[in-house]
Amino acid sequence: MASLQLIRNATLLLEIGGVRFLLEPSLDPAGVRPPVADTPRQRPNPLVELPLDAEALVASADAVVVTHLHTDHVDETGTALVARAATPVFAQPGDGPALRERGLPDVTEVDPAAEHRGVTITRTGGCHGHGAMAEQLGPVSGFVFRAPGEPVVYVAGDTVWCDHVAAALEEHRPDVVVVNAGGARFHEGGLIVMGADDVLSTAAAAPEAHVVAVHMEAINHCLLERDELRAAVAGHRVTVPEDGDVLAL
Repeated sequence: MASLQLIRNATLLLEIGGVRFLLEPSLDPAGVRPPVADTPRQRPNPLVELPLDAEALVASADAVVVTHLHTDHVDETGTALVARAATPVFAQPGDGPALRERGLPDVTEVDPAAEHRGVTITRTGGCHGHGAMAEQLGPVSGFVFRAPGEPVVYVAGDTVWCDHVAAALEEHRPDVVVVNAGGARFHEGGLIVMGADDVLSTAAAAPEAHVVAVHMEAINHCLLERDELRAAVAGHRVTVPEDGDVLAL
């Protein structure tokens, strides 16, 4: 049976088709990185510890998926552990050289799709903010996972609600949609990942899907709290898990 475990922030363990994918291996201990600059609530990152042992988590994975290279998605600890385990990595187009320079030799750029042990991984687009901010933060991707007899899982990645997300929902008709919904922002320029309104737009565009909201309460510039989002999405098919929670899909 397919399952999804929230580890912390955007780090997930997705089991589908008998394959365990570790998404976004950002596994540093709490407080070892400086705050994201030019943002509210200046506190060292990550804000909280992992709920599981990082080395055991990486050892349990059959493959790793990295949506983009920002530190809250792939950090020093995660890179070192994945390199030591020699786990195959799937990434967006253009990120392969940087990941190989960090010591990860087995990197596949997904463009537009790849396969691993019978699971198809398809890249989708996204907007890491609005206008000039999205361009400044660079390209980001989401990924859709398909396996025979299993639900279709769309992990949207670091994106706000935008045409790319709407197109992915229309094309892939996912059963499960995972969104990064911490309401992250800088002092200026608007949200750079989804806020409550974006989550509601996603749920409205995919009324048959189960939406799972993550990327919360772990990085200093993510200001949307879980309880606040739960109140905003009450009555919709949206789950806001705690770190460590496992969801049967």
